[in-house]
Amino acid sequence: MRILVLGGGWFLGRAVVTGALARGWEVTTFSRGLSGIPVPGTVTVHGDRERPEDLARLAEQGSWDAVIDTSASELSPRAVLAGTRALEPVAGRYVYVSTVSVYEGWPTEALTADSPVLDGPADAGPDYGQLPDGWTGPDTYYGRQKAGAERAVTEVFGLERSTLLRPGVILGPAEYVGRLPWWLHRAERGGRILAPGDPARSIQPVDVRDVADFALDQALCAGHQVHNVTAPLGRETMGGFLDACLKVTGSTGEVVWVPDEILLRSGVRQWTEIPLWRTHPGVWAIDSSSAMEAGFRSRPLAETVADTWSWLSQGHLPVPHQRWSEHGLDPATERGILEGIF
Repeated sequence: MRILVLGGGWFLGRAVVTGALARGWEVTTFSRGLSGIPVPGTVTVHGDRERPEDLARLAEQGSWDAVIDTSASELSPRAVLAGTRALEPVAGRYVYVSTVSVYEGWPTEALTADSPVLDGPADAGPDYGQLPDGWTGPDTYYGRQKAGAERAVTEVFGLERSTLLRPGVILGPAEYVGRLPWWLHRAERGGRILAPGDPARSIQPVDVRDVADFALDQALCAGHQVHNVTAPLGRETMGGFLDACLKVTGSTGEVVWVPDEILLRSGVRQWTEIPLWRTHPGVWAIDSSSAMEAGFRSRPLAETVADTWSWLSQGHLPVPHQRWSEHGLDPATERGILEGIF
């Protein structure tokens, strides 16, 4: 099996590459080479996906049985369209890692892989879907961009040669966003730890290695595949997640659960200031049964927590990314909320 991984230097892309090499596959990676380190044993091609000459040079390295696209999160549909057109003659299949944000109903409704998707033309530029100043409704910009990118993939490769994978939150070793690392370091610090809402609230983060394994499996499939890729509904809870963080860090901290309404009145930003906390009812109501029927397996969240702490404890650092600074509650704010209500 010969595959091309778009990305491949960090987090999900790197997990795909290492998984493919473990299977004995031949792997080519394509990235700008600005972050991450090439995995030994791969053919590394550097270039910019938005430069036609770089795409043409990449295509000359083909052919491949499949392309696995892990690096299109910040690309417009138009850029993804150009890439698929360049690679279609030299690739048998295209596996595109998308997002649950493409759904019209996310994050307010329970969703399946058949739920309606936002509009987004395959040739849309980066301005498509931008919201006006002062907009107070749902932020659908990212979802519309990714919906357009999905259409670019299916229009060029056709339904028989394309797979769309829609994960929610991906955690695990080398996570660059900073959600799980923030909670681990907060647990390690101890003291009174502000916990959001209800400890029984269901959550569905998925391990990066499990997403990578499933993407590799999908590279072998035939026909059009569309799957949500999340942990099973109802298996994991916010309370269990924080218990795992305390356990692996050896923390003696005291978790103090603060009702959602108090956090909202205090102006705490959902999803970022308190990572994984969001009150919308559909955030953690994603049905991934089609993926599980197709062979997807999601390891227990406690295992992801433990392995990530082990990775961090060995002195590893994720690739620097601007999203890291967005996550985490300021200690003074946390202290003020706890002291104000208890």
